Amino acid sequence: MAQRASRTPPVHASWLNQIEIYFSIVQRKVLTPNDFKSLNELEQRLLAFQRRYEETASPFQWTFTRKDLATLMTKIETKRLAPAA
Repeated sequence: MAQRASRTPPVHASWLNQIEIYFSIVQRKVLTPNDFKSLNELEQRLLAFQRRYEETASPFQWTFTRKDLATLMTKIETKRLAPAA
């Protein structure tokens, strides 16, 4: 199989996905629907959340395999090359 240059980030297992998930959690657990009286109060809430998160976080067990990725990429490629109906 020939190598192709990728123009988009990977659809699974991307480090960027993990960062987006983390900030989504921060948004839901810390920032919404709170109003903060000062930047210091916001900073303290974020730091408290981070300390708690580090205490309770555990490694994620990946289940998406190389075979799953190959199947997904074939499916995407097939759809991309299919003529519009």
